[in-house]
Amino acid sequence: METAVKFSEETYNKIKEIMTHYPEGKQKSALIPVLHIAQAESNGWLDVPVMDHVAETLGILPVEVYEVASFYSMFNLNPVGKYVLEVCQTGPCMLSGSDKIINHIKEKLNIKAGETTPDGLFTLKPAECLGACGYAPMMQLGKTYRENLTIEKVDELLEELRKLA
Repeated sequence: METAVKFSEETYNKIKEIMTHYPEGKQKSALIPVLHIAQAESNGWLDVPVMDHVAETLGILPVEVYEVASFYSMFNLNPVGKYVLEVCQTGPCMLSGSDKIINHIKEKLNIKAGETTPDGLFTLKPAECLGACGYAPMMQLGKTYRENLTIEKVDELLEELRKLA
């Protein structure tokens, strides 16, 4: 069954190039990089039709895509804001105050964890370990880390992002 979702030609070319890195019959190995590409082309999140199209494109079962997309926190299964604030909530960050950072963002933006602001700018996404324990508390914002966070640094960051929007 062919899905109604279509990617851009550029995206299909990227997917084909990625698939050349794996042996014939092992196209499932390309799933994580292909999901990153699909998510980028789909406004930062993966809905079922997009995941179905990824499965179709790779020649694997949809459930194989759902398993991976739902397991890894870097994939969003619901719409997200322009800026996804992924704040680490594991032990070292919590001991350094990430719970205070998370609560401050909730209050400042008037959203709960996992929610997006009504203007579509910010999504708060508590995250498991982001691998920067020595710089706690920290958050990931896109491809960058914001480390040694304080309430003041978070407020400055939110203002900076609002100006960029």
